[in-house]
Amino acid sequence: MGFGSRPAISQSLRRLAKAGKLRRIRQGLYDLPREHPILGQTAPDPMGVIKALMEGSNAQWQVSGAYAANLLGISEQVPTRIVILTDGISRQVKLDALTISFRRASPRNLLGAGKLAGTVIQALRHLRKDGVTQKQICHLNKQLDAKTKKDLIALCAKLPLWMQPIVHEIAE
Repeated sequence: MGFGSRPAISQSLRRLAKAGKLRRIRQGLYDLPREHPILGQTAPDPMGVIKALMEGSNAQWQVSGAYAANLLGISEQVPTRIVILTDGISRQVKLDALTISFRRASPRNLLGAGKLAGTVIQALRHLRKDGVTQKQICHLNKQLDAKTKKDLIALCAKLPLWMQPIVHEIAE
């Protein structure tokens, strides 16, 4: 798009970062710092960083573990380490105190990747069979839309046996 030469753009970004108008997360990745009235400058949005890093790659990816459960509202645990399962490159990205860890995963761990159904599967996998409560199942049943429930039913045969009745109960 004709914004200038690469060295000129790099220099402009460096100057904006030095002036505090932009925050450099890593090479080629910047964000606008946001001020909170009480907390001061907030950390970058983890999902925004993840999407920006995965944009343009043909790799599948899926949030995993405690972060998946937190995103769905079935856990109040806020992880200090976000795990992203991918069939792409393994790497780690630091965002202040938060670490985003990209881990290579097998296709069975990427069921529903990129969809809300995949996030549900990862949250259930994190909570394990004995950790899923009836309250959490009811919450997911109310929260999920018809398309997501249909996606879950379609993936059900590929899920572990212990998870299948839970998924059916969520999708009812």
